[in-house]
Amino acid sequence: MSRNYVYGTQIEVVAEPEARGGFRHVLLDFDGTVSLLREGWPKIMAPVMVEMICGDAAPTEAIRARVDEVIAETTGVQTIVQMERLVELVREYGLVPPDQIRDAMYYKQVYNDRLMVPVRERIARIESGETPRDDMMLRGARRFLDELAARRGVTMYIFSGTDREDVRHEASVLGVDHYFDGGIWGSVGTLEDYSKEKVLRELFAEHGLHGTEVLVIGDGPVEIQNGRDIGCVTVGVASDEARGFGWDARKRERLIRAGANVLVSDFSEAEALAAYLFPAEED
Repeated sequence: MSRNYVYGTQIEVVAEPEARGGFRHVLLDFDGTVSLLREGWPKIMAPVMVEMICGDAAPTEAIRARVDEVIAETTGVQTIVQMERLVELVREYGLVPPDQIRDAMYYKQVYNDRLMVPVRERIARIESGETPRDDMMLRGARRFLDELAARRGVTMYIFSGTDREDVRHEASVLGVDHYFDGGIWGSVGTLEDYSKEKVLRELFAEHGLHGTEVLVIGDGPVEIQNGRDIGCVTVGVASDEARGFGWDARKRERLIRAGANVLVSDFSEAEALAAYLFPAEED
């Protein structure tokens, strides 16, 4: 199947938005969309899940494949929700005695303890000056944030599945927190307390919005699906996080299935992407 690109770019238009240029609010996911501080998190989460499912039993390729599938499907939701799914899997496979099955908060703590080892190392290298901040961001992300910030009347937000205090700290470490005048939002508990869908619906209700006034940008199917369900224009970021730029083919397919209007591999074409999204604005 042929692909449709904005002329002269690698910005892929999957489904032409109903309207462009009238955005009043822009919501961005953080990890994998702006930040690379948590790059590699699925490779940490997967072994944790397999370990908890199998207990003392030997892991199987079928279990590993199932775990990879669950992680791919839930990218973008709160970590606690992924761990609630893990509890279900532990019970489903029945390899762990019932009295040894732990709750989602326990599994989240195990995962978070392991994840934060490389995250803290990366933060330390930034704070020491060893690693430039932009090396821990998706290529062109800061330029794209500058482009969005320059648009008159646009309010920007982060809405992340990462714990709220962590995402606020990491945005500060990267020096991008000041862009998000609408707020930096992250997980604070259960789906009833916080979800990306809840943030979107409350934003619409508070400001009396219609869909094409809101732009949602992210690398996870969750925020893209949430955005499309409520009528937002969506940009999927199908990024190869290990390199910090370029296409991830599997991520691209997931974002297409989730309903992304537009796909980019990174923000190396920041100016062209902004010009496409805001065509009515004059230079």
